[in-house]
Amino acid sequence: MGISDLQRYMRVAGYSPKTIEAYSRCVEEIGTTDLMMFLDKKAREGKSSYTLNQYHSAYKLYTIKVLNKSWSGRFPYAKRHKKIPVVLSREEIARILAAEKNKKHRLMLALAYGAGLRVSEVVNLKVQDIELYALTLWVRQGKGKKDRLTIVPSKLVRQIEFEMDEKDKQDYLFESARGGKLTTRTAQAVFETAIKKAQINKNATFHSLRHSFATHLLENGVNIRYIQELLGHSSISTTQIYTKVANPALQNIRSPL
Repeated sequence: MGISDLQRYMRVAGYSPKTIEAYSRCVEEIGTTDLMMFLDKKAREGKSSYTLNQYHSAYKLYTIKVLNKSWSGRFPYAKRHKKIPVVLSREEIARILAAEKNKKHRLMLALAYGAGLRVSEVVNLKVQDIELYALTLWVRQGKGKKDRLTIVPSKLVRQIEFEMDEKDKQDYLFESARGGKLTTRTAQAVFETAIKKAQINKNATFHSLRHSFATHLLENGVNIRYIQELLGHSSISTTQIYTKVANPALQNIRSPL
């Protein structure tokens, strides 16, 4: 019984290839080392709580599902510190879009922001997932293998129609030059180039477009429960992180200096 058994179980259980790869690597690295000693070593090396918890979860799954052993539960999960998301202002979003001269790439960035999409959701978007008459689109098999419905900005309709032209419903909306979908790395590189051209010196990533979507909706007075649905968060506590950066009252306060 080993890594191949873990991988087989995870495939049958519906885990994503990325998670299967990560868990396999974690279990291989732990090997026969005592788990608490292993986690303590990683903590002293300065590894993040996210990394420690991934090792923990991977080995727990391996122990229970592959080795068929009970789990004592004496290993604590590392406390995760919630980072404040990097949010771009509306003016910065406009500068990024203006800096991107490639129409397809500009639409990709605009839709990621306007619909609150993850980079993987953008590149996996197909023509059949978009309902322009209703200004909605379906995110198929998003994080956690869940489908969800989100909104399409009305100002992007004509651009989306142009991108859809002569494509079949099964085609990806944003195809690579060679056909087929873009890679997530290509999409991220597009964002990185655009933000550099826009001369914005924030530590922002493609995911900051999604953070900005949620924050700006909150600032517009949209109920946080609706934002939770649009983002596809299982827990409202995940969405509430945006309340820390979307407080118009605080933004209007000026320093007495």
